[in-house]
Amino acid sequence: MNIKPPGKVKLKSLDRGSLRQPPGYPFASKKGREERERERDQRWLLVRHCSVFPRWRRRRRRWPETWLRLGADVVELRLDCLSSLQPRSDLERLLTNRPLPALVTYRPKWEGGEYDGDDETRLEVLLLAVQLGADYVDVEFKVGEKFLNLISGKKPENVKLIISSHNYEMTPSVEELGNLSASIQSLGADIVKIVTTANDISDEKQVPIIGLVMKERGIISRLVCPKFGGYLTFGALNKGKESAPGQITGSELLNVYRIREIGPDTKVFGIIGKPVGHSKSPNLHNEAFRSVGFNAVYVAYLVDDLSSFLNTIFFSRFCRVQEAAVTCCDEVDPIAKAIGAVNTIIRRPSDGKLIGYNTDYVGAISAIEDGIAGYRVKDAAVSPLAGRLFVVIGAGGAGKALAYGAKAKGAKVIIANRTYERAKELANLIGGHALTLAELENYHPEEGMILANTTSIEMHPNVNDTPLSKQALKHYAVVFDAVYTPKVTRLLRESGESGANVVSGLEMFIRQAMGQFELFTGLTAPESLMRDIVMRST
Repeated sequence: MNIKPPGKVKLKSLDRGSLRQPPGYPFASKKGREERERERDQRWLLVRHCSVFPRWRRRRRRWPETWLRLGADVVELRLDCLSSLQPRSDLERLLTNRPLPALVTYRPKWEGGEYDGDDETRLEVLLLAVQLGADYVDVEFKVGEKFLNLISGKKPENVKLIISSHNYEMTPSVEELGNLSASIQSLGADIVKIVTTANDISDEKQVPIIGLVMKERGIISRLVCPKFGGYLTFGALNKGKESAPGQITGSELLNVYRIREIGPDTKVFGIIGKPVGHSKSPNLHNEAFRSVGFNAVYVAYLVDDLSSFLNTIFFSRFCRVQEAAVTCCDEVDPIAKAIGAVNTIIRRPSDGKLIGYNTDYVGAISAIEDGIAGYRVKDAAVSPLAGRLFVVIGAGGAGKALAYGAKAKGAKVIIANRTYERAKELANLIGGHALTLAELENYHPEEGMILANTTSIEMHPNVNDTPLSKQALKHYAVVFDAVYTPKVTRLLRESGESGANVVSGLEMFIRQAMGQFELFTGLTAPESLMRDIVMRST
């Protein structure tokens, strides 16, 4: 992405006149619809430019070049995060000849900040910031009336007052948020800010347009707020420097999620699961979307309850809930239905129905076929898996996909699982045989078998675990591991040392992602680019 140099961010084109609330705000609006429509272009200019708000240190009473290189449009000065403060000298130094607009905040501990003194002193400092020409000043709703009385007749026209409310426990109901918004507006705020806490991903639907939701489950509100009319979003300068739970870096907002380009028509896709923070999917799909000019953003959703999530929001792909997702779909693709698991769900535009697909099976099976030594396509109708003994470890969604795919290619399928009953259930479903993991250790009826691990046994941080001993691996010609974090698992390393051809889970990840991309966009996936992206990130 080409980030505009700081000197070229045209904030001056914003309406700095009589805004009493973010245009289009959904609660208790006094503006007519036509007037809000006229303001829309001006509003989106600010939304599309990320605002980055780092914590300050005593040694940094200047504007770091990092902020300018990052492409921030507004910088929040968190005075409460300073170890000491000399109000007049520090504010004069920070606000004089500033290269970017400044938002001054002096947050008390009772509202989640660091300041532990009396409010009178704190509000006097904020008054000083107003008098020294800060572009924005943030004051808490609880003391909003007191502050407005303090600055009466002393506030320059070009200084915007943000009156904010932070709820660190929950997200209130829509009605409660509407009443809160109306109360804040009635005080005379130029900008209303409401921040809540997401205890469940479904809390997102209750957040007002200019609101933000904290913690990891609320990250989505920070990423897609431009789509729904958000006035601005917050980003940290670096990881570990966040001023609120769930805040991500400005660099990620600009370069991974392309927040400047998100608008009302932007499609939203995502990976859902628990955990989900480790996923490479947002980096992969967002860059692929960008390469073909597809107006979409791909995000990660931390989800506790799948059904609640599906009734709340839009999405595409998820992990570790594949079997449960089948029952949540209105329709399921025939192959995915036969497998009994979906890894991709698309909301059909024509009727809003949820359609389930499975791209794992094609991605994994094609990668394993290509990994078979000496295989060359002679008869496209005959797979190199035909007649081979194919052992699948795991009986979950990915295990089902591989078992189904191998059986469809003519392989003799064995299912091995810690719980024999689950292995037997899957084996009966696809016409194979079942073993326990203990029995698999001594199972070698023939040489040149194929092994596919679909469990998460070796996933980070359990990188030293393995589902099968090195001694048992010598009977396999090809070993595939669905785990790709780390890239080379202990299973793959020891299989290679035992003479087997190894196939990384990255191959499955890339190929299934290509299938998803085509379902999302209707376009051919940029394979070379997607491979480069994945390899760069591992």
